[in-house]
Amino acid sequence: MVVSSSSSVVQARQALGQRLREIRKDAGLTARALAGLAGWHESKCSRIEHGRTPPSDADIRVWTELCDARGQTADLIAVARGIAGMYVEWQRMERSGLRPAQESVLPLWERTRWFRTYSSWLVPGPLQTRAYTRALLSAIRDRRALPDDLEAAVAVRMDKQRMIHEGGRRFAIVMEESVLRHRIGGAETMVEQLNHLITLTSLPSISLGIVPLTANRTALWPVEDFWIFDREQVNVELVSAFLTITQPREIGMYAETFAGLAEPAVYGAAARSRITAAIDSLG
Repeated sequence: MVVSSSSSVVQARQALGQRLREIRKDAGLTARALAGLAGWHESKCSRIEHGRTPPSDADIRVWTELCDARGQTADLIAVARGIAGMYVEWQRMERSGLRPAQESVLPLWERTRWFRTYSSWLVPGPLQTRAYTRALLSAIRDRRALPDDLEAAVAVRMDKQRMIHEGGRRFAIVMEESVLRHRIGGAETMVEQLNHLITLTSLPSISLGIVPLTANRTALWPVEDFWIFDREQVNVELVSAFLTITQPREIGMYAETFAGLAEPAVYGAAARSRITAAIDSLG
């Protein structure tokens, strides 16, 4: 099992470990005694209680059985599964195809009113054209050898863009200028995509900032792509996994980072000028 070092995940595992420790102590058992009764290595209980080893469903069932706390089994398993869901490998998320992964975030998007996103790699989903999305998702499908539900996945992402126009939502988006130069789907696709960005800058629901290639990055350099949903959670797209952050202090760190990245960005006519220059570079 892959274990994330995110403080949100670590603190959640430690809190679960504390609950299991209290259950063990209420049962009058030492960690060594519980491990012996369960047939585990004597260090396993300590690793679970300190959040170093995430307990499996079977571990929790054995723990609560031996500690005469069967009434807490289902709740503890649900908590453990929720923690596991905070760090999800792409392979696991996309094993049934791209469409389920696209659909999995819809409830969060529906309830969010303030979106903040930063991208150093790609044009964010709400701003993508259909051709750009298709080129991007087809590359992911091929690279990860996923089931082919490309058109269904594209349709879900395109439908999600309706949220730009409804429900009083606000989208604050900051992109590195290099994103405008990354050729996804070829020159024709990129020209269409970049012209679409220019059109979107006129929408009242969207604030689009471009961080110039010439900006002074001494204080804050490009980081991983991330989304902030209201003040509720942050999603980070890593090379190997999809990270969900819910710990308030860590959300605050991403909010502070977003503000720092937005500061050197250019907006309005200056942003459109950067986009136009990228179009011109495509010939």
